[in-house]
Amino acid sequence: MSLLYKALLSYMIFMLLNSTAYAFDSENGEALHDDNCVRCHKHSLYTRKEREVKSYSLLHERVVQCELMSELIWFDDEVNEVTVYLNQSFYHFNQEK
Repeated sequence: MSLLYKALLSYMIFMLLNSTAYAFDSENGEALHDDNCVRCHKHSLYTRKEREVKSYSLLHERVVQCELMSELIWFDDEVNEVTVYLNQSFYHFNQEK
């Protein structure tokens, strides 16, 4: 097996494993959002012109802040799922952190 082939195979395996690590369930994020966040936030908050959130990382930070202020006890994956749901539904930022 050539060195190039081994390197390519290693890279493909790495990318496959790495990509699944960030595959969050936006349906669960929607359920968590609807069960917890709509008490304070209406969907119009996310679509207003003067919204303060300007990037994916800021969106993630805001979800963390809201989770803490609401005294929710979410796992990191749940915070990420809510962030992914909000991004896919309203913000459409590049998901690179």
